[in-house]
Amino acid sequence: MSKAVLWQTTAAALVLGALAVPAHAQETAPDDSEVQPLQGGSIIVSARRRDERLVDVPIAVSSFGAEELQQRGAVDITDVAQISPNTTLEESRGTNSTLSAFIRGIGQQDPVSGFEQGVGIYLDDVYLNRPQAAVLDIYDVERIEVLRGPQGTLYGRNTIGGAVKYVTRELPDEFSLQVRGTVGTYGRAEAVATVSAPVADPVRVGASVARLSREGFGDNLTTGEDNYNKDIWALRGTVEVGGNGAPYLLRLSGDWTHDMSNARGGHRLIPGATSGAPVLDDVFDTRGGLVDPEQDVEAYGIALNARVDLSDALTLRSITAFRADDSASPIDFDALPAVDLDVPALYSNEQFSQELQLIWDDGGPFTGLLGAYYLDASADTAFDVRLFTSFAGLTAFTQANVDTETFAVFGDFSYDITEQLSLSVGGRYTWDERSADILRQNYLGGGSPVFGGAGVPFLGASTDFQGTADFNKFTPRVSLSFQPTPDHNIYASFSQGFKGGGFDPRGVGVNAPAANPGAPTDAEVADFLSFAPEEVDSYEVGYKGNLLGDDIYIAVAAFYADYTNVQIPGSVACLDGGVPSFCGVVSNAGAADIYGLEFETNALIARDLFGENDELRFQGSLGWINAEYNEYITNIGGTPTDVSDFREVQNTPEWSGSATLGYTTPVSNGDLYLGSTVSFRSSTTQFEIPNPYLDQGGYALWDASIVWTNDDGNFSLGLYGRNLTDKEYRTSGYTFIAVDPVTGAPVLTGGEPTPNLGTEGTLTAFYGNPRQVYLTATFGF
Repeated sequence: MSKAVLWQTTAAALVLGALAVPAHAQETAPDDSEVQPLQGGSIIVSARRRDERLVDVPIAVSSFGAEELQQRGAVDITDVAQISPNTTLEESRGTNSTLSAFIRGIGQQDPVSGFEQGVGIYLDDVYLNRPQAAVLDIYDVERIEVLRGPQGTLYGRNTIGGAVKYVTRELPDEFSLQVRGTVGTYGRAEAVATVSAPVADPVRVGASVARLSREGFGDNLTTGEDNYNKDIWALRGTVEVGGNGAPYLLRLSGDWTHDMSNARGGHRLIPGATSGAPVLDDVFDTRGGLVDPEQDVEAYGIALNARVDLSDALTLRSITAFRADDSASPIDFDALPAVDLDVPALYSNEQFSQELQLIWDDGGPFTGLLGAYYLDASADTAFDVRLFTSFAGLTAFTQANVDTETFAVFGDFSYDITEQLSLSVGGRYTWDERSADILRQNYLGGGSPVFGGAGVPFLGASTDFQGTADFNKFTPRVSLSFQPTPDHNIYASFSQGFKGGGFDPRGVGVNAPAANPGAPTDAEVADFLSFAPEEVDSYEVGYKGNLLGDDIYIAVAAFYADYTNVQIPGSVACLDGGVPSFCGVVSNAGAADIYGLEFETNALIARDLFGENDELRFQGSLGWINAEYNEYITNIGGTPTDVSDFREVQNTPEWSGSATLGYTTPVSNGDLYLGSTVSFRSSTTQFEIPNPYLDQGGYALWDASIVWTNDDGNFSLGLYGRNLTDKEYRTSGYTFIAVDPVTGAPVLTGGEPTPNLGTEGTLTAFYGNPRQVYLTATFGF
């Protein structure tokens, strides 16, 4: 699309007010003020650590409050991607609780240790350093926010693509009890209970317990287990001291989640190359035979959020947190009973973080924030790659321990030059240190001893590496905001993003190119396994406006990102010690230009349409993005070759959007809400190399809900339908087939893709949820 068409589309969006996002919010989470219920554009937020109207905030952000999430029947954090433009949130391949997140074409799909995430995930302002256990179920929530573009001058960890923030409710002043129960198709049965009470002024305590369960959408025809089922227990506890007008607030919170769902098995897209196993009719069925280790994910954390008003203008905030998670996952890549490409995996992560903020706001033209952030995290990954059909008991074992220590100082300051013109400047300096200890050892005769196998070592370790690398960077941000009237805001901003480098834990050191004949040196191995930081220069211009007395809110943003040194991880077939194996390949060979549009609206169409005090409202989102590699260097036959014309930016559909029509009317001492949402995404490539079997074409999903809430707000009953047309769509997958090294086109044998690892061929897909209908009742007092 040409730039002329780009700006024509912007103008058309402003005129038509077509599709956009329900509620919007802030550049960072409000600390002590709640996002008000949806009332056009006059939502009060604390985007820059002070209360502001949404229209005053010069950033593209979407926020979804508890009431709206309830009306939509949202289940987990991935649901907000359907109604947030240019955003992809999905369960990672073969897992139930690991999150893959992309915003504006920037993200990270690889969950193994050694890779930073391109989109930051936050739970109550605590950054989750790893994607495991990050598919957060929605309960006891106040709001979920999606921030687009680089973040880091106002809080937490620097993130290059954006951030998703999950904010839980603060405790009320009086005794409160709420119970929520859900039943639905596929044997869905859920219960959530939340209780809180004042102990003694100014102390309050609260707790929530959740039991979330569902039968599978399909079956594992080999093991007899449900496939795509859900089996989760979760707890949260909170103690609060102060707040509610006091000059201080201490909030100690803890959470625990245990996911005992079965391993999620993939659906083969091609017949078995040697067994002739046919493609199954039901995409939610699988034949994978790997059952050890048993799928199990446990995550827990504790955090202390403290706020002290040092004066009427100066506030000190502290966020201290510890988190840990352990996952055991049997991943059957080939999805067949044979041990053709089976990967039992263990993930163990720990992190400690400390953040301090000093905030100045005296009500005058100048406001500012100074902050410091520290993170000490370890990510340990162990996995077998079992290729028993290729060679009896052939296993490639990898143990990778990657530690991250990072420190940053940051600041952001705003000055009202006039009543109409405001300037904000900010910056961050980040020091990252990455340390890695990687062991790779082949076994014959069975799996590795770590996973209870009987294999014996074959030759020496192909990787036995220890190394450390430092990555430091200053990243600035500046924005200029002009408000010709209080209800209209035109802004422009520039920000830089930075994501540190690291070491690929799957790399095979003996394959490192050696300067002289013989084995590569330690320095050559370190260079072979390491990758450099990636950077982005992001530009954004936008308009926000309240029209017709706040009945219509409109926000338009156009952005451009110069994305360089793109970290491109890949898992490829290779030779390790002369035997076939699975190797990691990471390069900084990519550079991309990313630009696009985002349009959001919340419009009151009519009041008193069919009766007194009823309301018809339209909400929607529209995102368009052009993400293209302008450089992608790969080594073909010993010659560096630019193949950017044949590569795509993954998990980034050109078009995404949603449209919601909601009608609310008084009924029998309460309010009845009738809502219907259509969300759509254009075609999506799962990896940088397009794959005609695995990639997903454009599709739309239709959801609807009917919710009645009594006037006191202590009882509601909702009937929900998700994916009502039962659309079948792929979200992720695995591929190990031979392709043309330049174009990426599959190499066919007898009309079918040719295996390049294992004898059966791996081309396995995972799918979004089918049609579901469920009933939810909520009681409280």
